[in-house]
Amino acid sequence: MPRLKDTYVNEVAPALMKKYSYKSVMQIPKLDKIVINCACGDAKDNPKIMDAVLGDLTKITGQKPVICLSKRSVANFKLREGMPVGAKVTLRGDRMWEFADRLFSVALPRVRDFRGISGDSFDGRGNYSLGLREQLIFPEIDYDKIDAVRGMDICFVTTATTDEEAKTLLAGLGAPFAG
Repeated sequence: MPRLKDTYVNEVAPALMKKYSYKSVMQIPKLDKIVINCACGDAKDNPKIMDAVLGDLTKITGQKPVICLSKRSVANFKLREGMPVGAKVTLRGDRMWEFADRLFSVALPRVRDFRGISGDSFDGRGNYSLGLREQLIFPEIDYDKIDAVRGMDICFVTTATTDEEAKTLLAGLGAPFAG
């Protein structure tokens, strides 16, 4: 069982139960899934870029990404419907807990001038989104083997009903919020 999941079960869940005085343990918010998305519009010109993105996401998450295709044609971007424009990975279960642990304890502290993540990126329904500027903060990525620095979006989907509950949950799991 991943270390972060033990922390949730033994420390975070009982603290949330006490703080928000839930009547049932099923009301306690929990982390449902983590979605990592990497957009690469340059893939329409050079198909090898998509292979690099898929390789990076596979190394970071330990799971094979899904290629996202464009939904409609846009003449100004020279984009046709069905062209690959990005990749995403949805993590659940043990892989999700392991990735969250590595992100909070290893990857985020490696960001230059890191002062914490913003506490304002909640969507109003208890989900949190985080944008990273480069994939190099993950130790699995070798600096010499990358062709370009790419960012990614990470979305934490929780069962929390409010942003305050979700922030308390993520902070209890070790999310380094600023301030």
